[in-house]
Amino acid sequence: MKAIRRFSVRPVLPEPLRPLHELAFNLRWSWHPDTRELLRSVDPAGWQAAGEDPVRLLGSVDADRLAELATDRGFLRRLDLAAGDLGDYLTEPRWYQAADAQSGGELPRAIAYFSPEFGITAALPQYSGGLGILAGDHLKAASDLGAPVIGVGLLYRHGYFRQSLSPDGWQQEHYPVVDPHELPLTPLREPDGGPALVRLALPGGRTLTARIWQVRVGRVPLLLLDSTLAENGPAERDVTDRLYGGGGEHRLLQEMLLGIGGVRAVRAFCRITGHAEPEVFHMNEGHAGFLGPERIRELGEYGVDFDAALHAVRAGTVFTTHTPVPAGIDRFSEDLVARHFGEGAELATIDQQALLGLGREPAAIAGTDVTDPGLAGPPQFNMAVLGLRTAQRANGVSLLHGSVSRAMFAGLWPGFDPEEVPIGSVTNGVHAPTWTADAMQRAHHADLGDAELWELRRTLREQLVHEVRARLRAAWRQRGAGQAELGWVDGVLDPDVLTLGFARRVPSYKRLTLMLHDRDRLRSLLLHPERPVQIVVAGKAHPADDGGKRLIQELVRFADDPEVRHRIVFLPDYGMAMARSLYAGCDVWLNNPLRPLEACGTSGMKSALNGGLNLSVRDGWWDEWFDPDFGWEIPTADGLAATEPERRDALEAAALYRLLAEQVTPCFYDRGLGGGGVPTRWIEMVRATLDRLGPLVPAERMLREYISDYYAPAARAHRALTAEAAGELAAYAARMRREWPRVAVDHVEPGAEPPTLGGTVSLRVRVALGDLEPSAVEVQAVTGRVNGDDTLADPVYVSLKPEGGPDLSGRWTYTGELPLHRTGPFGYTVRVLPTHPLLAARPELGLTRLPDGENALLAES
Repeated sequence: MKAIRRFSVRPVLPEPLRPLHELAFNLRWSWHPDTRELLRSVDPAGWQAAGEDPVRLLGSVDADRLAELATDRGFLRRLDLAAGDLGDYLTEPRWYQAADAQSGGELPRAIAYFSPEFGITAALPQYSGGLGILAGDHLKAASDLGAPVIGVGLLYRHGYFRQSLSPDGWQQEHYPVVDPHELPLTPLREPDGGPALVRLALPGGRTLTARIWQVRVGRVPLLLLDSTLAENGPAERDVTDRLYGGGGEHRLLQEMLLGIGGVRAVRAFCRITGHAEPEVFHMNEGHAGFLGPERIRELGEYGVDFDAALHAVRAGTVFTTHTPVPAGIDRFSEDLVARHFGEGAELATIDQQALLGLGREPAAIAGTDVTDPGLAGPPQFNMAVLGLRTAQRANGVSLLHGSVSRAMFAGLWPGFDPEEVPIGSVTNGVHAPTWTADAMQRAHHADLGDAELWELRRTLREQLVHEVRARLRAAWRQRGAGQAELGWVDGVLDPDVLTLGFARRVPSYKRLTLMLHDRDRLRSLLLHPERPVQIVVAGKAHPADDGGKRLIQELVRFADDPEVRHRIVFLPDYGMAMARSLYAGCDVWLNNPLRPLEACGTSGMKSALNGGLNLSVRDGWWDEWFDPDFGWEIPTADGLAATEPERRDALEAAALYRLLAEQVTPCFYDRGLGGGGVPTRWIEMVRATLDRLGPLVPAERMLREYISDYYAPAARAHRALTAEAAGELAAYAARMRREWPRVAVDHVEPGAEPPTLGGTVSLRVRVALGDLEPSAVEVQAVTGRVNGDDTLADPVYVSLKPEGGPDLSGRWTYTGELPLHRTGPFGYTVRVLPTHPLLAARPELGLTRLPDGENALLAES
């Protein structure tokens, strides 16, 4: 018999235990070992039964135990210390406050960080994969540094799915209901005590209403919008039913609620709490792209026209892209978007065509030729394009991904080489206190001898073995196995065997089954009599991705084989709780994506924090930080990616097997003379990983880069772009676009002297500027060595100066000297660009002018 209604009964804590509520409802406990240990001691058995979730724990502990603790002086002393420590953490100045004082108050007073998912702790299941984990680590790092970040997301009543396996290894999805009253949430309330709400107008007179929940992530407030309200219609009520659920209108409404509703939630939060209003808005992917149009609408209420408002909004906005392929971007038909904006719906005060233009994708990005009627489809509204057009600063998430992104989005800046596209990079980081095992944090590994460090690594491996056996037994019971037939599980894995980990989402490009390419070779590695390998695998396929599910089934069927099942396991329901054990206990972290389709890939970073070595394709972060002391590079056959994918897989799988057999396993098992049973080179690599790679990967490093390179410049630009200044910049941009057809490079005249190393090439350039004055433009020589097709390599930009006034035809003469620092083929071209002190990058307006019919003038050295 099922209940017709569900509700939660929360305990009333005795007065001496009231601080437990504050400790449980501030998610700092999830990365603070001492607080976790205090909460565990409330009821150790209940702590495990509650999945190490203190809110659930406090909801289940019996009254007698609470009464006992309320008179336990030792426990109360520990509780008082923990509460005081949290109070100090929340109020004392930290790194950000010192940095702001040093800068003279230039740092943003507040930053709003929007993401469709946040992976903070398993106790708050609002994440699906790397994007959400990265967002959670971003907030935790902000808290530790004292950065005034406000997180903004959605509260999904079913979260992401729970995964199990059928008897034949097929992924099955389950969507347990998430009750906000059983989560570490509190409702944001208006001064009169009523719930704080945001409302969006929808076509047909409908309204989408959402309440605002608050999560305390250390010092950082996280606002989550929830549409599960009785006043909503069924369709509107289900907008926040599940993460990445549905498609078409359902997904569009999710992204409208995140972007538009999120801005309104931030405004309500600041109004109610007195928190500083954000000067910077950061979009973690394009899902939150509608925050830009909403802020344009806000400025419109103060009489700022669309173009000026767009410039003002762009100034304080940062956009981070995480996808290396156009297929990974959310797109909607323009017809669908148009129906949801305009008269009777949202953003009615914004010209609809101007709004649609912000998200319209150029053919170069869409991957189609719109001039070919056979290829052109209906116009698409691209959420990443919307993000880039409404943000003055944008970045990829590793050096390589920044380069890939510049090429992918170059169509937004026609006339500029991909290298100049204004998309930078901040390599992702991971929150070290979250992902480093407690034992490793306590050990101060730098002070450990080789034998002690080796024993610590074995302890972590042994803990993983026990957890794997428990999880595997539960998984087989779910698949229908009886207890009596699972005796073999007690022999699965060995705490003294080299252990590889592979755990992540399961799209095809991550190649879950590359290790199965030659099953005989894999078996020989798993069953080697002297140097065996064991592998722990986990991961979820998207519910709609049958291809990913088939990969999981293929791996599971191999792992089910009695011959090898003690050496390779697949663990279902991969999540944060499991991940932490895997990162700590695995000796080697395996990553073999199709390069360059891994934007960053942070799982190997988390393993490195625990002394795990990486065995990876040179993609994402591993491409820039690879070092033979940190692990091994899997060679790639990039040139075969499109033409011969099966041959590429075969070559890269063979390279993987060869590395394992010839380098990785010998290094782990070599306990040579004088080693004292410790693999000397292996421990050297573990120590190098901890000491040299460890300081590079933390999210605190990542966030400092965002603050210095993105947030601080965005705050300065936001302050400079007053309504008056934004209007002036908009007028300048409009004038540039109007006059640009009359701008031309008419003649380029090099000096007479032959170029020699260390010398210069003199240039005289005649330029037509129409009605523009020289101060409105920059005339540049672009110079450098050239390759066989006269393409400039590593170009240098030299500003040319106007000489005198215009001639009788209105042309201006510009001159300059080009330095010659290298021998070999040398070339240059000349171009004209808009220039304005409020533009953040040369290509920002997408305008450039090169010499007609002559893109490079060559001079042989």
